[in-house]
Amino acid sequence: MPRSTPGRRALRAEPPPRRSWARPGKVAAGLTATLVGLALAVAAAVGVGPSWCDQAAAVVLSTTIVSSLAARTGGRTWIFGGLALVVAVTTVVSDSGVLRAGAAALTAVVTGVLAVMLTVPAPRFRLAVREVGVATAVSVVGALAVVGFRPTVATDAFDYVALGLAFALTLVLVYRLAAGFNSLGRRGLIVVIGGAVAVVVVIAYAELLRRYGPPGLLDRVFDAVRWHREHMGAVPRPTVLFIGAPALVWGTHMRARRRQGWWVTAFGVCLTVSFATVLMNPETGWLEAALILFYSLPPGLLLGYIAIRLDLALTGPRGRRARRDEEARAVRPEAGRFHALL
Repeated sequence: MPRSTPGRRALRAEPPPRRSWARPGKVAAGLTATLVGLALAVAAAVGVGPSWCDQAAAVVLSTTIVSSLAARTGGRTWIFGGLALVVAVTTVVSDSGVLRAGAAALTAVVTGVLAVMLTVPAPRFRLAVREVGVATAVSVVGALAVVGFRPTVATDAFDYVALGLAFALTLVLVYRLAAGFNSLGRRGLIVVIGGAVAVVVVIAYAELLRRYGPPGLLDRVFDAVRWHREHMGAVPRPTVLFIGAPALVWGTHMRARRRQGWWVTAFGVCLTVSFATVLMNPETGWLEAALILFYSLPPGLLLGYIAIRLDLALTGPRGRRARRDEEARAVRPEAGRFHALL
């Protein structure tokens, strides 16, 4: 009798996902609040309406984002949403610089985690690209909330803190979604450790280069950045291009077959947090922010496609027809986009 693969054993052993949160009223309320917040943010961007439109957008959007993450992860929606509303209103009314920075950081963290948690398994590459689009859209909505709090912070430190907290929270959730470390296996453990090392190397290298790099090398780097901004309008985000986008593509594709794919998907916070904080730099305008997304995503998607092809070449079936049959059977049960994962 042929021995079953670990992926097939995990598929048969998984219990049916829970079905909660998908009440039409709750979904409609969340979408309505998001549209209201977006309308306020757009009004503030084009200079229409009162001067407090951006802060009102921050209050509405941050509350909606926190409530959505609570619902997606099986938490108490009204409790966490109510606390988020109190914090957001207090921040805006008090006009405290510390509270503004804290509220913006909290919103960036929750946005990054929610954008990853809202993805669903993708049996094929084009569906994985769709999931990257969903995560990017959620991140952009969060970016409007983050900048709406009008925080005054050191941009680099803010980005590092938000990314670190979001990554830690995502790993806590993924630990439960992926059935703990025992589900990783040797190959999964290598991927997770390699991804963590890549994140640390990219961030640490950039910071060390900025602080202690040779003056001549720094001048060349800054000249290259200025040239790209002057001639191309923006510079791609390395964390998005090399880590975040490939991880979301490969992770959502792997989740259609094995729940261990959640460990790879977790590194998608490098994309979602980066896009959620894209407007924090006062020198970054709306056009440049859009170009950053445009220059970062396509190469990252290409790297994700290469990762998928390598994964299938090592573990998938041989032959075009066999691969198509495998894609048709890649239906690992997981809660839908508007259902609770836990």
